[in-house]
Amino acid sequence: MGLREEIRKTLERLPPRQLTSGFARQAAVLMAIYEQRGEPYFLLTRRTDEVRTHKGQISFPGGMRRDRESLRQTALRETFEEVGIEECRIEILGRFHDYLSINRDLVAPFAGFMEAAFTVVPQTSEVAEVVPVPFSIFADAGRLRTERRLHSGTMIDVFFFRYEPHEIWGLTAHIIKDFMEALQWGQG
Repeated sequence: MGLREEIRKTLERLPPRQLTSGFARQAAVLMAIYEQRGEPYFLLTRRTDEVRTHKGQISFPGGMRRDRESLRQTALRETFEEVGIEECRIEILGRFHDYLSINRDLVAPFAGFMEAAFTVVPQTSEVAEVVPVPFSIFADAGRLRTERRLHSGTMIDVFFFRYEPHEIWGLTAHIIKDFMEALQWGQG
């Protein structure tokens, strides 16, 4: 079974954890996945220092939901706005678990597969750099670091992955860690 089908089948079997309350706003991200020379990659971005939140951090393309659009449509729209990849180039394989961001926003990740023939055109006011990262980085347990931090009176685990010269941490690292575990990637 190829990567695309493996992800699709995993997400079909996995009922996504969906949050129904406790959040201020709704956002969606695209876990943009593609293969290069037989190796799977996530297409991540490094945010500029001009954006309102999460300045300079590594993240998935994504953002806040508008009006009545679906969260799936939010992920696709934001991906086009941030990195210029058209919706017709992305095959949505499924929705992953909902997460609550540090700002108390619901974040819905969608796994999207892209054929190798896509073009990236970063929106320079939001995206400082496009950062392709191979799955193998996240399958290597030695690259995962966990810190306990106090947030709003509660101790939470914060996850970090090092991919020179970048540090992928916070919600993006949490989503990737959980996704790799759901796929059982690198576990034999």
